Amino acid sequence: MADMRHFARQTPNHILHSIFFGGGTPSLMHPRTVAALIEEAAKLWPTVNGLEITLEANPSSVEAARLAAYRSAGVNRVSLGVQALDDASLRFLGRLHTADEALRALEIARTTFDRLSFDLIYARPEQSLAQWREELTRALSFHAGHLSAYQLTIEQDTAFFRRHARGEFHLPDEDLAADLFALTEDLAGAQGLLPYEISNYAKPGAESRHNLAYWQAGHYVGIGPGAHGRLPLPEGAALATQQSKRPETWLDQVENKGHGSENTETVTADQRCEEAVMMGLRLTNGIDKALFAARLGRPLEQAINPQAMADLIDLGMLCDSPTHLATTPDGRLLLNSLTSRLLS
Repeated sequence: MADMRHFARQTPNHILHSIFFGGGTPSLMHPRTVAALIEEAAKLWPTVNGLEITLEANPSSVEAARLAAYRSAGVNRVSLGVQALDDASLRFLGRLHTADEALRALEIARTTFDRLSFDLIYARPEQSLAQWREELTRALSFHAGHLSAYQLTIEQDTAFFRRHARGEFHLPDEDLAADLFALTEDLAGAQGLLPYEISNYAKPGAESRHNLAYWQAGHYVGIGPGAHGRLPLPEGAALATQQSKRPETWLDQVENKGHGSENTETVTADQRCEEAVMMGLRLTNGIDKALFAARLGRPLEQAINPQAMADLIDLGMLCDSPTHLATTPDGRLLLNSLTSRLLS
């Protein structure tokens, strides 16, 4: 509560649009604690009608009675970290739950909440189109309103990277990965889940408002151990905050100085513009020009290379309108190189 009050004092006149209980295992938090945090947030900030309140949950910790208690506490959206519906893949990914537990969690969540999201990872080792079709079809049969589908990537200096370097597993090649991506769009679309971000699909109106704040250069407060935040500064800049990761350290800091911030860093307007271009072009609708200007203090045209934009439009990679700049379906497949050209 003290951490929240500290940040409320730094964000006067802001309206609360969403609350997200994430970062680890929030579904182990007692429902009374969740209710108290929601109640306090509503006291500290004015809220929009239909405030989105999401709780992340691991399938292994989902129980019907507990989810019902979270709903009574004020949570109105649940996000399940399913990741796969295949036990071998779950073991490979280091997940503790089984496919049966994931299916059970989906059923419980579907019958408890009106708004359900889950995530899956594709382009896994040895994964075929037929296997992905069967797995995704099974997951989509629960009629969730939101799906996050991430292509497996190997980051340097990780256990996955070292195992991959030793040849312990092989990922699908680029052509198969592209086919898996296309199949994801087709199967999700058949269930009414439309792509609104490169890895996210939703029924109209079921998009994650919280994540849209990240992708559209919004401001957000990070509360609790390890949380990150972005607070407004003048002239389009922002203050990036990071809370202490270790719960014991965070608690000591809150008790001693009233908040758990370990590091703060100024993000310049130029840096935020680059981030907003990179993130905004991941959205199917692209970058909202009016919102970009309002949040960053300058028009989009001043943040990108105009000649590169014109060239990419001529190549059929970008689509420009008076209100938005967006990628075409072809451009979306080359998003990283396209973004680099725009920001050069």
